[in-house]
Amino acid sequence: MYIEQINLKNFRNYDGQEIVLNPHINVFYGNNAQGKTNILEAIFLCGFGKSFRTSKEKEMIKLQKDFLEVNIKYQKSDRDGKIKVVLSNKKQIEVNGVKIKKLSELIGNLNLVIFTPDDIQILKNGPDKRRRFLDMMIGQLRPNYVHNLNNYLKVLEQRNNYLRQIKDENKPEEMLEIWDEKLADYAVLVWKYRNEFIEKLKEKIKLIHPQITNEKEILTLEYISDCDNKEKYLSLLRQRRKLDIIKGFTTKGIHRDDFKAFINDKEVLIYGSQGQHRTSILTLKLSELYVIYDEIGEYPILLLDDFMSELDANRRKSFLKYIQDTQVIITCTDKMKLENMSLGKEYNLYQVQNGEILD
Repeated sequence: MYIEQINLKNFRNYDGQEIVLNPHINVFYGNNAQGKTNILEAIFLCGFGKSFRTSKEKEMIKLQKDFLEVNIKYQKSDRDGKIKVVLSNKKQIEVNGVKIKKLSELIGNLNLVIFTPDDIQILKNGPDKRRRFLDMMIGQLRPNYVHNLNNYLKVLEQRNNYLRQIKDENKPEEMLEIWDEKLADYAVLVWKYRNEFIEKLKEKIKLIHPQITNEKEILTLEYISDCDNKEKYLSLLRQRRKLDIIKGFTTKGIHRDDFKAFINDKEVLIYGSQGQHRTSILTLKLSELYVIYDEIGEYPILLLDDFMSELDANRRKSFLKYIQDTQVIITCTDKMKLENMSLGKEYNLYQVQNGEILD
């Protein structure tokens, strides 16, 4: 899979820009705040229907303009495709010329794995980052996952609203049984997907991490959830009902899931060095890439936002070895000396300056 062409109009600091990409490696370089990451954001928007940088979508529209448009042409092994996103007062998305009604009709057409400097913090920050990592991977491959997760979140919001009504308006507690039952149904479905893909990641990690660390480290994951069994989760909800009413929100559920990483049986969050954190994330993201490959039969597109600067020479070399057959789109501040990295693939360099591609 690879992107052939990107067209931007009124996107961030771009008035209008056509970019023809190399099927292998593409490097966008330039000073900070020139528009390099905007290109990755536009690609991500076409893959997931949203930004990875902001929840305020109108920030993506160029100042003093009232709309943006992004068009992407891409090739898969069995077909070519087009995605168009227009954002003004509302968002319209077309896949191969047909307007979609649900985001699930978009996700999975353009398979992506993204690395950003923030990803180094996945194992250091709160569990919401780790859930997001899982949700992005699984959502591309299992449309029903997104459907079930969204249904869970809707019921969760309804339950939380009713918890506050019990506290503030003395509504009857027994009515919670309605939401508990629905919540448990969706929670177990989401758990099954997450557990399946955690197991797939574990298999890839088992192969990749020892090679990256010269057989010195074994990286393992532990999935933490209260929702592997419906009756057990319902019982937990009932046990914590009084606490949930006091707090005004649901304290246990799939929305609190997490996973822990261990190197040689020691938790990375507590005992891992900065270098081990970097290597663990590298392994995690490469494992994601290979899980997607196993699922769809071709490599996803790899977006690297100033990520290579986070890696030392040895980690870069290990990383590049695993992405030989992937289209890679890289942003960096300096023209990278890719000739010295034994890529063995052709590549394009693009200089970015103030919302224009000069090369």
